[in-house]
Amino acid sequence: MQKSIKSIAVLFFLGCLFLLPSLNAGTSYEYTVVKAGHAGGDVNPSQALQMIQSDKNSFIIDVRTRPEFVLVGHPTMAYHIPVKIWIGKHTTKGYGMNVNPDFGPYLKAKFNPATDTLIFMCRSGGRSCGAADLAAEAGWPASRIFNMLGGFEGDKIKNPDSALDGKRTMGGWKNEGLPWTYAVNKTLAYPEME
Repeated sequence: MQKSIKSIAVLFFLGCLFLLPSLNAGTSYEYTVVKAGHAGGDVNPSQALQMIQSDKNSFIIDVRTRPEFVLVGHPTMAYHIPVKIWIGKHTTKGYGMNVNPDFGPYLKAKFNPATDTLIFMCRSGGRSCGAADLAAEAGWPASRIFNMLGGFEGDKIKNPDSALDGKRTMGGWKNEGLPWTYAVNKTLAYPEME
């Protein structure tokens, strides 16, 4: 009997450990790091959701690659316009990427700089800063450009003593428990390459 109680206690403890990464869900992480200087302002994921829910002319633009958009998931209402395109080569630092030459023109074809507010999102908030600058070059005023802090996946925990070291559990759209999906809505997705 006592052995059964110990076994149940151990299983309960282990079960609680698996829940720890999701304890942030639904809470607002304190975003303090901007990955790079950029045109426009910054919002956290919860603020971005509030903006698009309260203003029909506000849009989330997911600027990650197509594989990230499809295989990692994305906000249910996000438009996909990759700011960088894989060039099919490996480099010493990873995969070779070039800026999407159609990024600015595609933004202008889909949205209006005079009326539409764009909130750029990537994995953790770095590439979205570059996208904000490209939107400014395409004619968007800084008052209508925002970078989403934390991006979709959030930042990595940097604690070698933690079982979660290196895992993206600090902030981000997904970790805040905001609506996301793997399903691709063709009206929101970047066109297939010919």
